[in-house]
Amino acid sequence: MEKRQHQRMEVANLSVDISDGSGFFGGTIRDLSLFGMKVDNVPKRLDDNAKQLSIVISGKGQNFKVKARPRWAVRQPIGKSVGIEIVHAPIGWTEFVMNFEPGKDEVWGEIQL
Repeated sequence: MEKRQHQRMEVANLSVDISDGSGFFGGTIRDLSLFGMKVDNVPKRLDDNAKQLSIVISGKGQNFKVKARPRWAVRQPIGKSVGIEIVHAPIGWTEFVMNFEPGKDEVWGEIQL
């Protein structure tokens, strides 16, 4: 059952630097919304039980520093995937995320009368 309030959009070429308070780790964003993201290729050493994460999101010539918290993690043979809830984002974040929304022609199942 889908619990998300905001649609996630698949993205490419966005990277993250994550701090759990003990170390710094890199990863790749796979999907994104205003209030969350899925990050792949995160080292297993990241504490996915940390109460708060500091994240720098880089891509499309922009950088955003956000405060977040981990919601889930799935270990993989190399690294893990982590679902992250964004708690605080800077001005400009909403506009940045909106750039990834599919255009009217890209939405499946849309009916025009």
